[in-house]
Amino acid sequence: MSQFDEKMKALLAEHEALITRKNEPVKETNGVYVRYKYPVVTAAHTPVFWRYDLNEKTNPYLMERIGVNAALNSGAIKWNGKYLLVVRVEGADRKSFFAVAESPNGVDNFRFWDYPVTMPDDVIPATNIYDMRLTAHEDGWIYGIFCAERHDGNAPAGDLSSATATAGIARTKDLKTWERLPDLKSKSQQRNVVLHPEFVDGKYAFYTRPQDGFIDAGSGGGIGWALVDDITHAEVKEEKIIDSRYYHTIKEVKNGEGPHPIKTPKGWLHLAHGVRGCAAGLRYVLYLYMTSLEDPTKVIASPGGYFMAPEGEERVGDVSNVLFSNGWIADEDGTVYIYYASSDTRMHVAVSTVDRLVDYCMNTPEDGLTTTASVETLKKLIDRNLAIME
Repeated sequence: MSQFDEKMKALLAEHEALITRKNEPVKETNGVYVRYKYPVVTAAHTPVFWRYDLNEKTNPYLMERIGVNAALNSGAIKWNGKYLLVVRVEGADRKSFFAVAESPNGVDNFRFWDYPVTMPDDVIPATNIYDMRLTAHEDGWIYGIFCAERHDGNAPAGDLSSATATAGIARTKDLKTWERLPDLKSKSQQRNVVLHPEFVDGKYAFYTRPQDGFIDAGSGGGIGWALVDDITHAEVKEEKIIDSRYYHTIKEVKNGEGPHPIKTPKGWLHLAHGVRGCAAGLRYVLYLYMTSLEDPTKVIASPGGYFMAPEGEERVGDVSNVLFSNGWIADEDGTVYIYYASSDTRMHVAVSTVDRLVDYCMNTPEDGLTTTASVETLKKLIDRNLAIME
């Protein structure tokens, strides 16, 4: 066996060992969810034949030819008995693309399909697309809603950083062949748009996040709601905020819907991200809330504070101090697999149940928005617990 063949054999064996590594639940828990020890998808999980030219004649030193920087912000869906992530794969060239990784159990053995997603362009091609939310809609299609980023044509000469964001829309029946629909039309920039899984008043319903600019929310007040008559020519004509931003909270700077909500007997269960500013920059955390089954715009439970925040190694990466989720799967037995990215670098899973998450939402106190209110809330719990302990 030649030296090249030996290197390639070792490279493939190392990759296979990573893919097939058994994941382990972390013992420490707050009773709401259980984290798992290892990330479920990383840049190193991408196929060796994506990154290396395996022909000795054209790559005698077996060098990596196409670098992968990160695997993050994945949509998720249960499909034909498998747990699928539509991963945002970011190349070393900063361009992101979508690729499907499949697992038999939802916590490990995620293996990418041979080819990435070929996503058709809109009329105006985007420079970058990312962060797909997947919705199996009652109309029979699986929709992917994602951010389509373009350079801001109104930027001053020489400004190569200003950008615009719209919500790209595509649909599929097999997660392999995608039909691109026109981007969502909106007066605001939109980076975190999610399709509700059911018709509302006979219309398609979108969770939106209106922004004045690409980064800053500006006058955008939080997570919005809009009804659309025709998804093949989707346009936000009326939009109302259903989950607002507030000063000195986890969602002071901005907040956005994660994956589409899970329908439960007690209401729609939502996972979202909140952003605040601090000395280290922007801090992203995850939080939960619930809305009414009868009126999905009516918030019925809003537990105060974050549901999940970056811990340990999760705090380190390309964009540190960040947790972000745009995918979860509710299994038939009530198990919920929460897929989240840490620091724009890698994907993790935490596992809970519908019943636990609903209990958390319904029985966790709301944020009183002041120190005084927080102390009074804490004292009430202390009083109840001391009475039990007597």
